[in-house]
Amino acid sequence: MKFIPTTLCLSLALALGGCMSDSSSSVSGHTGASNYEQLPAAAPVAVKMVAINDFHGNLESPGTLTLPDPKDPSKTIKTPAGGVDYLAAWVKQLRDKSPNTVVVSAGDLIGASPLVSGMFHDEPTIEAMNLLGLDINAVGNHEFDDGQDELLRMQNGGCKPGAGDTTCQNGGSFAGAKFRFLAANVQKPDGSTLFPAYEIKKYGNIPVAFIGMTLKGTPDIVSPAGIQGLSFKDEADTVNALIPKLKAQGVAAAVVVVHEGGYQTGTFDDCKGISGPIVDIVKKLDKTVGLVVTGHTHQAYNCVIDDRRVTSAKNYGQLFTEIDFKLDPVSKTFVPGSIQAVNRPVTQDIKPLANITDLVRFYLIKSADQAERIVGKLGGSLTRNANAAGETTLGDVIADSQLAAGSKQGAVVAFMNPGGIRADLVPDANGNVSYKQIYTVQPFGNTMLTMKLTGEQIDQLLEQQWSDPARGKMLQVSSGFSYSWSKSAPVGSKVDIKSITINGVPIDPKARYTVQVNNFIGGGGDGFTVLAQGTDRVVGEVDVDVMQRYLQSKPVVAVPKLNRISVLP
Repeated sequence: MKFIPTTLCLSLALALGGCMSDSSSSVSGHTGASNYEQLPAAAPVAVKMVAINDFHGNLESPGTLTLPDPKDPSKTIKTPAGGVDYLAAWVKQLRDKSPNTVVVSAGDLIGASPLVSGMFHDEPTIEAMNLLGLDINAVGNHEFDDGQDELLRMQNGGCKPGAGDTTCQNGGSFAGAKFRFLAANVQKPDGSTLFPAYEIKKYGNIPVAFIGMTLKGTPDIVSPAGIQGLSFKDEADTVNALIPKLKAQGVAAAVVVVHEGGYQTGTFDDCKGISGPIVDIVKKLDKTVGLVVTGHTHQAYNCVIDDRRVTSAKNYGQLFTEIDFKLDPVSKTFVPGSIQAVNRPVTQDIKPLANITDLVRFYLIKSADQAERIVGKLGGSLTRNANAAGETTLGDVIADSQLAAGSKQGAVVAFMNPGGIRADLVPDANGNVSYKQIYTVQPFGNTMLTMKLTGEQIDQLLEQQWSDPARGKMLQVSSGFSYSWSKSAPVGSKVDIKSITINGVPIDPKARYTVQVNNFIGGGGDGFTVLAQGTDRVVGEVDVDVMQRYLQSKPVVAVPKLNRISVLP
C-alpha cells in the first residue's frame, strides 16, 4: 500500500476525515482495512466583542453610576464611572487576552456632546475612538445633528469650513474616523446607502457580517434640513433583504448593530419586562442573525429575545458590554448556546490609557477659558425631574430665558422640547454655574426662531406632545402660559383649548400669537410638525447664548414653582 506523506495529511483530513500515517502498515484480512491516523475535528473559533452605545462625546466621566452593593445586593452604591481613557484601558485589557476582538458602537457616538468635544465639533471624540481602537459605529440619529455633510466629514476628515480656531486643533488637521460608519437603512435618492450597509470580518477564516443601522423613526426626531434627500427604511426588512447577498459571499453568521432599543425594569445586567421597538425588530430578523447590539433609549439590559442575545450598555461610556461567541468551522455559524454577554461598569480602578488621557487634557486646556467662566447664580438646583403634569424646573427656566430673548419680536410664549435638555443644572456651594454647565444642558447650538401661530395651531402643537403614544414629549412652557391636559382623554383630544391661557386670558382660536421656539422643532423636529406652518419667521440668537444672558441679567435665578401645566384624570 502506498502511504500518504504527513505533510499532505492535514489538508486531506478535512476532505477524507483522516489519512494514513507514514509509520502505519497494512493489516491482512478480508476487508483490506488499513490503520488511519484520526485527527481531531477543528475547534470552534472564539470571538470577543466589546460594545458601547450613546457615548455622546463624554470624554470625561459624567459622574457616578448606581450599582448593586457587592456586600448587600438588596442595597445600591454609587461609584465614579466613565471617562474615555478608563474605557480604553478596559478595552485594551480584554483585547490583550483575546486575539479575535471587535469593538462596536450602536450609535450616537457623537452629538449632544459636552463642551470639551462639542466646542471642537466632536473631532476630539473621533480622535479618542481612533486611539481606543473602535472598529464599527452604527450611525445614530444624533450623528445627523449637524447634517449629513458634516457627518461625512467625521468619516472622511478635513477641517470644518468656517469654524476658525475650533476645528483641526490637534496638529493642524483632522484625519476623520479610522473606524467604519455603517448605515444599511439610510438611503440616498438613487437607492444607494449614505454609508456602507455592513462590514465582513473574518476570524479563523470564518466570515461574520456586522450590519449597522439607525432607527427608521429618525426623521421624526432630527432637523429635516440635516437629512434632506435621505430615507430611513424599516430595520428588520433591511436586514432580511441583505441576508441572501451575504450568504452568496459565504456568510452564515450575522451581527446587527442598531441604534434602536427598549426598556426594562431591572438592574443594568438584567432583562425584566423588556419592551419597546427593539422587541418587534428582533422577532422579525432572519435566523442568520444571532446577536443584536442596541442603543438609543439610554437603557442597560442583557436579554435573550426570540433565541437571540440582545444587549445595551446604557449611555455616556459608563458601561460596556463584554460579549463572547464561538463560530463553527464547518457550518460557519454561531455555535449554539455560545453567545454570552455581561454588562460591565467602566470603573476607575484601572490605570487609564495615557495617550488618551493626554488627548483629553489637550482639549480641556483649549476650552478652559470658556468652560470655567461663571455665568450666573441659582437659588438651587434646576433639574429635569418632571412632576405629574410633565413640567420641570429646568425646563421652565430655559423657556423663560427664550421668552425674554423673543420679547423684542413680541413673543408672548416660548416652547422648549425636553429632548433638547441634556443635563441638570446644579450650582456650586456658592450658587454659581459655569458656561461649561449651561453648554452641557443645551449642547446643540440651536438658534432661536419667532413665528406667528393661531390659537388653534397652539392647541394642535400641544396635542402633538402625544403624537407617539409610546414616547410622550412634554413641551416646557414659559411663565404666563398655562393649560390642562387629561390622562384619560384619547390622543388628539387631551388638551381642552378653553384651558389654554396667556397671562390669564384664554386664547382665541382665530387670533395670531407670536411664539418663540428653537430652529429644531421650528422646522418640525420631534414630531411638532405644526410649527413648520408658522408664519413671519425671524431667526434669533443661539440658545446657549440666550440662556447665558438671562442668567447674567438676574442677581439670583430662583427655582420656579411647577404650576404652569396641570393634569386631570
